[in-house]
Amino acid sequence: MANSAKCFAICLWMSVLAHTSDAATRTPRTFDFEPTQFYGLFGPAKPVLNILPGDTVRTWTLDAEGFDSQGVRRKTLVNPQTGPFYIETAMPGDTLVIRFVRIRTNRTTADMYGDALAANALEPYSLRRETPVVKGSGTWTLDTERGVARLAQPSQKLTQFEVPLQPMLGCVGVAPAFGQSLRTVNLGAYGGNLDYSGVHEGATVYLPVFEPGALLFIGDGHARQGDGELTGTGLETSMDVEFTVDVIKGQTLGQPRIEDAEFVMISGIGGSLSDALQLATSGMVRWLKDTYSLNPSEIAMVLGSSIRYDITEIVDPQIHVVAKVRKDSLSRITATN
Repeated sequence: MANSAKCFAICLWMSVLAHTSDAATRTPRTFDFEPTQFYGLFGPAKPVLNILPGDTVRTWTLDAEGFDSQGVRRKTLVNPQTGPFYIETAMPGDTLVIRFVRIRTNRTTADMYGDALAANALEPYSLRRETPVVKGSGTWTLDTERGVARLAQPSQKLTQFEVPLQPMLGCVGVAPAFGQSLRTVNLGAYGGNLDYSGVHEGATVYLPVFEPGALLFIGDGHARQGDGELTGTGLETSMDVEFTVDVIKGQTLGQPRIEDAEFVMISGIGGSLSDALQLATSGMVRWLKDTYSLNPSEIAMVLGSSIRYDITEIVDPQIHVVAKVRKDSLSRITATN
């Protein structure tokens, strides 16, 4: 028995060493993936592609109503997802890293399906005081040469109204904990329907891993979205997406983190604005402690002077608040052993 156990341990260690050596020397691969099926749940599902840390995937997504780049409805689901992608070596307790190299609109229109503000963003009964109006078209024209969007059939007062394009992915998620399957309108520690403009080209998303392989889903492209998603939708459109994955072994913040060239951003997702804000702030406190070994007083000085908040989602089943700090401020923290 003892010899068998010793042999098993030696063989396991040799396997780990061989895998580590292969991972260090292998050439990362790039996949051009054409999706043929789409999912309406975040959860266990048959992977569409197995990839390794360092690999890159070039693919595309449907819009929130299931329409592709040609305006063809491919799926009658809300927020149909491309994926899931199985990332080799990713295990529960790890962190999945998704670097978005490209997030670009791939058609000339987007749709904003809602034309009324969310009641929970307004004072009580204020909507009742408004005179009902005839619903107009929510279709927007995307002018990629000028980098703007404008209403395709505007009212007279909005004929000159236009907004800069800011392509983003509303959904980036992995399979949730405990084998759950959750609708793609949901969000949580696993990511999901974050609806945050910070998930843009050039951003990196860090998600905790709950299932072997992580099972990464992406979708719900927005050409632009105001904070809070006040009408229930952004400028919904299909996207071309390119991303590279990595895995941080044995470490997890337990909630989504996002970085770009300017900010470190921590997601707080809860049942109310106060809950979400507390979770976002607490996550930022843990990240500063883990990253810079700051004590509570030092953390208070940093956040008391430099934290900012985005209220990114108020109409989904959970509220999403992001706490963020500029990287140029963080660069002034003295590193110590």
